[in-house]
Amino acid sequence: MKPCTPLSHARPLWLRDARRELLLFGVFALLMLGLGIGLRDPWPSDEPRFALVARLMVEHGQWLFPHRGQELYPDKPPVFMWLQALAYLVTGQWRVAFLLPSLAAALTALALVYDLARRLWNHRSALLAAATLLLTIHFTYQMRNAQIDPLLLGWITLANYGLLRHLLLGPAWRWFAAGCFFAGVGVATKGVGVLALLMLIPYLIARRGHWHHLALPSGGWRWAGGLALFLLPILGWLLPMLLVAHADGDPQHAAYVQNILFGQTVHRYATPTGHIHSPIYFLGIIVVDWLPLSLLLPWALPAWWRRLKRCDARLLLPLGWIVLLLLFFSFSPGKRDVYILPALPMTALALAPLLPGLLRRRGVRIAVFALTLLLSGALSVAATLAIHRHPAWAGKIEQSLDPQIWWMLLSVGTAGLVIIAFTRVRRAPLGWLLFASMLWGLYGLWGYPMLNGDRSARDVMVRARAIAGPDAIIGLLAWKEQNLLMAQGPVTEFGFLKPWPQQYAEAIAWQQQAPAQRWIFSLDDAMGQCVDRHRAIHVGHANRREWWLFKADAVIAGCTPRLAESAADDADN
Repeated sequence: MKPCTPLSHARPLWLRDARRELLLFGVFALLMLGLGIGLRDPWPSDEPRFALVARLMVEHGQWLFPHRGQELYPDKPPVFMWLQALAYLVTGQWRVAFLLPSLAAALTALALVYDLARRLWNHRSALLAAATLLLTIHFTYQMRNAQIDPLLLGWITLANYGLLRHLLLGPAWRWFAAGCFFAGVGVATKGVGVLALLMLIPYLIARRGHWHHLALPSGGWRWAGGLALFLLPILGWLLPMLLVAHADGDPQHAAYVQNILFGQTVHRYATPTGHIHSPIYFLGIIVVDWLPLSLLLPWALPAWWRRLKRCDARLLLPLGWIVLLLLFFSFSPGKRDVYILPALPMTALALAPLLPGLLRRRGVRIAVFALTLLLSGALSVAATLAIHRHPAWAGKIEQSLDPQIWWMLLSVGTAGLVIIAFTRVRRAPLGWLLFASMLWGLYGLWGYPMLNGDRSARDVMVRARAIAGPDAIIGLLAWKEQNLLMAQGPVTEFGFLKPWPQQYAEAIAWQQQAPAQRWIFSLDDAMGQCVDRHRAIHVGHANRREWWLFKADAVIAGCTPRLAESAADDADN
């Protein structure tokens, strides 16, 4: 493998200096992904849960056994919440801290794709690959959220980078060890981090077939030593947890260990209870969610095939790994779009050598131009109809979103139409870049503050405190994580996973102990017919739910609500 050209001597893409191009792209990526941080609170479905767990870690110092309120939270390992808590200790602001792990993972993935593509090919291909990844809708949208999957993408990309530095550009045993280590960190974050090691399968195929551009490191003990580092971060989390659970003999800790090791891994993969989809589900995700990257695939697939027939290992390893990842998740009945998110950086890497030629093709430019025109036109027409005609579908949307959303969408759509009028087909990739930056910029700076009150439940919790008064204690019934997270003043709760009738009975008994100072904040469905709504106070609407506040005089004596839907069902959260 020829040495990598220094950046100072690299051929630039559109400026006179490659270093300035890279710096400008870094600033652009930071703005695309970071605009809006600090302007919103965590939003459902997952963000309030993780932020609440992280906040309770900081407040109570319980780092090994995460809690959601008074109950243990065994659904995910604690690494992501640890990082959120650490970000809070550094920044002192939860509105900033809860999004920082995802931002760091996104910027790291972009940097790694660029660096690896530049080493394998050149600066121009690398910069286009990183830009393609950044401007793919699925990547930008997910990496602006505070969920575990963006962080997992970061760990898996780090692992893939280390492995590929060794397998393609090596021997580089330190990078191999780093790749194995970060794969282990991925497992400690979410069990499927082990999938990064699937990269060794296409490597073995390429090595046996004597493919080109392949490193041929030897030394069996080094392979074993590197793989042993895979276990280090896993054991660094597991051993303290297991020792503490064994030492204290707490049955809740024992149940937590059983759930986190088996119920949330093997059982969830083999017999999932939700998100059931067909085996070809991910093909639809690639076609729609991966726009505009997916528009390149009709041209990229035959080009990849030609290069694979020439035995180019630089493409076999990332593409083979992507196929194995897709097969792994396709075999499970339960599927979510975010499961294949870690495949995006490797897809952009595999596209790198093709992008300079692809983006000059008229067919590609027409496809990108059509996408920008379609989205801009659709947003403009829909927003105009909603503002001036107010059809039924607009009214349904406004039940969950601020009506001002239409003005934001109209601004995005109109800006997109202006952009394509100037860029046209000839500069269609630039048109998409400008449209995407306008979309995500307005969403962060305008959409976040506008939507935050309802989506985060902040408004209803502030109003509940205003109604109850500063000294009253509010009990949360059939609550969601955002309610406890956004609660103002003293509150208590009666469990999250308990059936609603049991929560109701405990809440009423608690309220009767001091009826003058205690209010109950409840989901409408959980009250059933057991609360006189003429004496209760409707607090408001948030997250497609109605919330009430009532004192003891609104309770109908001897009434027990029927068993409603499970409080643990967060699918529509």
